[in-house]
Amino acid sequence: MTISRLRRASADDAAAVALVAQASFLETFAGVLAGADILAHLAAKSRPEHFAAWSADPRCILTLAEHPVGGAPVGYSLLTPPEEVGDTRDGDIELRRIYTLSTARGTGLGAALMTQALADARAAGARRMLLGVFADNVRARAFYERQGFAVVAERRFKVGATWCDDRVYARDV
Repeated sequence: MTISRLRRASADDAAAVALVAQASFLETFAGVLAGADILAHLAAKSRPEHFAAWSADPRCILTLAEHPVGGAPVGYSLLTPPEEVGDTRDGDIELRRIYTLSTARGTGLGAALMTQALADARAAGARRMLLGVFADNVRARAFYERQGFAVVAERRFKVGATWCDDRVYARDV
């Protein structure tokens, strides 16, 4: 699959981005985290109104990836001011989310979204990108490390009612 387009998402795309967020989180963590925790987390963190607000916030950059046939949403990335990633400094930006559906794995979509996120961060004046990732998500951690990120901290992150161990990664942009 070749990705037809990465584009800046608007409030009109909020439902589509929320759907990708929910589906990809469920695909990734079903069988890893309790189902009730996954559903609670998605209800709290991946509602369309959140994505509509982020798309309207000039400090945030929401990018949508669409399938080349029919334009269905298959991935997205979200840059925001840093939040809950430990010590920050001027010029930091957080890659809050970068998700793709499993149908897009192995296509280069993740790398394309990362390349776009880094370019957008530079254009926004950021000097360092931070992100948090579930410590046991080996696939995601390997992806970030291939992209030049290194672990700079550890944190606890609540998913539903369960506390999870996360790693905070950073790299210069």
